[in-house]
Amino acid sequence: MTDALRDAVELHGDWLRVPLGGGHTADFHYRWLRHNCDRERHPHTRERTRCSSELPDDVRPRVAALAGDALLVVWEPDGHESLYPLAWLDAHAYARDRVDVPPPAADLAALEVSAVDLPLGPRIAAALARVRERGAAVVRHDPSDSTPPEAQTEALVTAFEAAGLRAVATHFGRIEDLRTDNTTNQNTDQLGYTDAPIHLHTDQPFLDRPPRYQVLQCIRAADQGGDNLLADARAAFRHLEAHDARAADLLATVPVRFDRKQQNFARVVDSPIVARRGDHDFLVRCSYFTLAPHRLPFAQMSEFYRAHDRFIRLVRDPRHHVRVGLQPGDWLVYDNHRTLHARTGFTGPRWLRGIYFDPADHSEAASACV
Repeated sequence: MTDALRDAVELHGDWLRVPLGGGHTADFHYRWLRHNCDRERHPHTRERTRCSSELPDDVRPRVAALAGDALLVVWEPDGHESLYPLAWLDAHAYARDRVDVPPPAADLAALEVSAVDLPLGPRIAAALARVRERGAAVVRHDPSDSTPPEAQTEALVTAFEAAGLRAVATHFGRIEDLRTDNTTNQNTDQLGYTDAPIHLHTDQPFLDRPPRYQVLQCIRAADQGGDNLLADARAAFRHLEAHDARAADLLATVPVRFDRKQQNFARVVDSPIVARRGDHDFLVRCSYFTLAPHRLPFAQMSEFYRAHDRFIRLVRDPRHHVRVGLQPGDWLVYDNHRTLHARTGFTGPRWLRGIYFDPADHSEAASACV
């Protein structure tokens, strides 16, 4: 790292990082800095002349740079200038040498597993290892395999079961044919069987125990569109915890209702959006299209919406998406307890197959809940 980079001020969403020298840094929220501007004190008594409540909610730097032994900030929206001696910032630092928690990554290459010269069993083992690490894996078609994709589904299920999982039937059936002209599944009156775009969500949040994994196998790609989107909700929640502990606690403690109503199926579950928050036991339930109207205490409604919307806007930010275009014979597997998935709208006879799996030693079958 060059001296210029090491000495640069880093600007982030609502905070900045200042180098203090000796390899140390300190992080400060914009509002805290603006509230503590030394140029808004009485010239004789040195008392503050402005309350933080008078500051605009969207206060942020127009310019932030080191000026000698001080931090110079020109503020938006009013152009006010502040100068903070680095020694003063060092003395008042409340987040010294903080290690930031990044938002979800958007690296497709980190999820891809090569199928070339790799038998199906080892291919699935490699994919599941990637799922444990990253939350999802994408496996591309082996060009040497001329078997039609629709003839490979049962072999794929058998291989996953040999790897320690078991296929889980839901109210759609054992294997879903996700296509607009579906004639093979029950309860197809839901968005997955249309050509409409579907934003990020988890599947089956209205079950007591949502299935752990889903495999999406491409049989036929759409003529246009139909890409899959993935976002690591666990990484997003960790990022939220590091920046807004109150919002994270609300998501993990306040029950909301997931209400699935179809022509021949109904199911309701009350649960926090983040039902389990451990690194190795994480469970997010997220489905905007099955979320019932909130019935929270009046005094809690606004803060819950703030927490919910901050989390969802984080995962919906395209900078945090992995975009996956599947071709016939490709498939992806994701952790439905951790990873949100979506798809873009499409035209043409797109055909994906979906299969849910749980660990074979799972104590309760998810299918018992339907």
